[in-house]
Amino acid sequence: MVRSRNPESRSRKMLMRATPESPRMFESDFIDLFSRTPWTIVPILYVPGAAFLFWGGLHYADMGVLAMLGLTAAGFLFWTFSEYWLHRTFFHWQPPGKWGQRLHFLVHGVHHKWPKDKYRLVMPPAVSIALYFIFGALFYYTLGPSLFWGVHCGYVIGYMFYDVTHYYIHHYNPKSAYGLRLKKNHMLHHFRDHDDRFGVSNLVWDKVFGTAGSRRSEK
Repeated sequence: MVRSRNPESRSRKMLMRATPESPRMFESDFIDLFSRTPWTIVPILYVPGAAFLFWGGLHYADMGVLAMLGLTAAGFLFWTFSEYWLHRTFFHWQPPGKWGQRLHFLVHGVHHKWPKDKYRLVMPPAVSIALYFIFGALFYYTLGPSLFWGVHCGYVIGYMFYDVTHYYIHHYNPKSAYGLRLKKNHMLHHFRDHDDRFGVSNLVWDKVFGTAGSRRSEK
């Protein structure tokens, strides 16, 4: 008679296993588990992260509220450009060779292959936390110890807005006309215009750089 597996081990494997909606990426159950991220992790991590930066500007840099709001707006605007440019260049860059193809798949190809995978849509925290500190350091050394607080705060808010918007337009139907435009634009990027329509949370930079796609593809 074959013994049944340990119930605790079996339940753990059920939590880690792949599904048709969220296919396996790695042979290791443990590594594959960490390839999935619920969208809620974004506000859980970065609402406090952005609030700390705003508070830091007021208390450590002795900035006024209006100055911090202006710097935060500038950081948010800079994020919208970063979102567009990173998506257009880095996310859609396909390095040569087998390892290059694997890198592209891990970074962005998986999302184009399984666009409805709700657990592989927002950035994994191991990556986003590292980028939080990397961009913080870049802003600190380029803008100085006073200005970086507000700009970095706006940049983090912009990232949150992007990732949550990205999740929302994939899994829900927006109520506003602008939200519906964002959803339509992004779905066209996925299913018709892979080389255009790189903006997710906004449409501005596609228009500025001539990658808004053709009217014909919208029909």
